[in-house]
Order: sequence, then C-alpha cells, then structure tokens
Amino acid sequence: MALSKIAIIGWGSLIWDLEILAPHTAGDWQMAAGPALPMEFSRVSPKRKLGLAVCLDPAVGVPCQTHIIRSARRDIHAAIEDLRARERAPAGRIGAFHTSFQHGRMPEVVALVQAWCAAKGWDGAVWTDLEPNFEAHTKRGFSVGEGIRYLKTLRGESLKEAYNYIQNAPAQTATPLRAALAQDKWWQGLGIGQ
Repeated sequence: MALSKIAIIGWGSLIWDLEILAPHTAGDWQMAAGPALPMEFSRVSPKRKLGLAVCLDPAVGVPCQTHIIRSARRDIHAAIEDLRARERAPAGRIGAFHTSFQHGRMPEVVALVQAWCAAKGWDGAVWTDLEPNFEAHTKRGFSVGEGIRYLKTLRGESLKEAYNYIQNAPAQTATPLRAALAQDKWWQGLGIGQ
C-alpha cells in the first residue's frame, strides 16, 4: 500500500488531551479545519465517570465543525489502532475512510469524511465512532430537557467530570444541549473548577 497522509478528526477531549495518542501525531491541531459532522452530548461515558460525552448522533445532533491533527502513521490500520487505544474503544468503534478502505457505523458520516478528504487533499481520516447510549443507560429518549435532568442526578466527581468535559469542549461543538446549558442557571452556578 502506498504511504498516506491521514487526518485524525476530533471534537471532544481529544483536543485538550491527546494522552497516549500524542507520540503518533505530527504538528498541532488545526482548529475548525475538519468536516462538519452531526453530534450531541448523548453518550453516558464510563470513562468520564458517567458524565455526558459528545458523540456522533445524526438522530438528535446538529452539524458541528470538527478539528484535525495529522497522524504520524502512514498506514490507515495503524492510525485506527492508535486512536482505538487512546479512546479505549471496542474493536470496530473507530471510523475510517481511506482510498483503499473504509469503515463506520453511519454511511452518511463516512460519505461526509470521504468528500472532505477529496476536497482537502487527504488520503484518509480516522475518527471516534462510539454510539449514543443515553436511552440504553437511562431508559429515556434523549432530548435537551432529559439531558439536563440526567446531569442534575450526578454528584461529586461524576458531576465535576461532566461539567469540565462539557465546558472544555471546543466552542465549535455547539450542540443544542450545550446551548441550553449556557442559559441554565443551575449549570452556570456550578462553577466547578478543574
């Protein structure tokens, strides 16, 4: 396989914490340079102490601008494995598009990334493809109101983690829940520091 120029697409904690992915990247984040993808804070994240994490969710999400950093890898499968390890994601939960390979749980997202790669001169891209699980976790369909109700059930470290994660997400991750929280007196009054 020919050597490739591969982008890592991010929109959440990856932006401020590359963690074990850092040695496998080249250069800095190019903010707002990635494709617009549909997302919302509709994933209850075990990694985030059951706080809400942003994920790709065409059902309730809205298109948000993403960010990119170049993978130091030249092989799409190595880039997939690097991101999978950082995200502690199950096999198959890293989306990928490459001129020779593609994988993703949402064909519409794969198509958006494919078009973006073609327009911007990338051979491929990888992204986190964890599914929304709010309804499976809470037994209630996700809505902005339900998301806020859920956040109000969190206590201690779980609430602190949820607050910091949502507040630290890039400004371009402008989802309906985040817009509502910006106007919510309870949320704004938390003022939880890192």
